[in-house]
Amino acid sequence: MKITSSSELVDKALKEIKTITIDEAHSRMIEGKSNIIDIRDIRELQNEGKVEGAVHIPRGMLEFWLDPESAYFKEGKLDLNKEMVLFCAGGLRSALAAKTLKDMGFEKVSHIDGGFGAIRQSKFKIV
Repeated sequence: MKITSSSELVDKALKEIKTITIDEAHSRMIEGKSNIIDIRDIRELQNEGKVEGAVHIPRGMLEFWLDPESAYFKEGKLDLNKEMVLFCAGGLRSALAAKTLKDMGFEKVSHIDGGFGAIRQSKFKIV
């Protein structure tokens, strides 16, 4: 049995999803064109801060919160017609999460290159 490594999964996801820059993500948020979704763990938010204007959806709940047929669906939490722009700490989890959303049928999905590490050095406001 061959186990596919996490790095192989991320590499495959990166070939299938759209990666955007920090500046593109910031512009889309300011223009109201996308949902900026922070998939980091709650402890990461508590320790490192939150991105003002981003919606927090823990990685482990993403598919459930965005599935209207799920008992965990969060009605009204996001505009499902807007682009879903995901980020995590460095970009690995968000790449996998973006691929999963594409697999679910979401067409407008991307993730932020460099994740929260890059966001801290940008125009985004950390609260």
